[in-house]
Amino acid sequence: MSRQGNRRPENPKISRELFVLTYGALVAQLCKDYEQDEDVNKCLDTMGHSIGIRLIEDFLAHSAVKKCRSYSETTEIIAQVAFKMYLGITPTVTCNSPARNEFSLILEKNPLMDFVEELPEGRSSLCYCSLLCGAIRGALEMIHLDAEVTFIQDALKGDDVTEIGITFLKKIESKKHKRNKSNQ
Repeated sequence: MSRQGNRRPENPKISRELFVLTYGALVAQLCKDYEQDEDVNKCLDTMGHSIGIRLIEDFLAHSAVKKCRSYSETTEIIAQVAFKMYLGITPTVTCNSPARNEFSLILEKNPLMDFVEELPEGRSSLCYCSLLCGAIRGALEMIHLDAEVTFIQDALKGDDVTEIGITFLKKIESKKHKRNKSNQ
């Protein structure tokens, strides 16, 4: 007889508050470890990239999203499904170019900044939420989309909103191995 009721869920979700507090502690430790803001920003972006590479599998498995046919559709899915699924918010999407390859995600409220009022003193170049840019870039890379993801506006630097810019550079060609008919 099994004890189904006492089993731990296979994919436990941590509370958003715990994640935000842990993230704040991570940024604080990185600020202690690195003197230059650029080094902290790069480290956060790299961590985010690694998270995005792994998170895309979970996203595709749990979201039932079909293959996107355009950059605008991809950006809408990021905003309406991914951000809602993982951060509990839905950013506004704007298109910034006639070529329809540059978009902005506008966050009225950034959950990573729930317990942060201002940047640490002497850290004016710190991009506190660089992890988000890296995660988006890493996830897009895994679905064969090369993109540049940067902060355009940052509420911690006095802007009214947090704005993340996504510029799609190109579709990465996947290398498919053709079978050699002579070896069959």
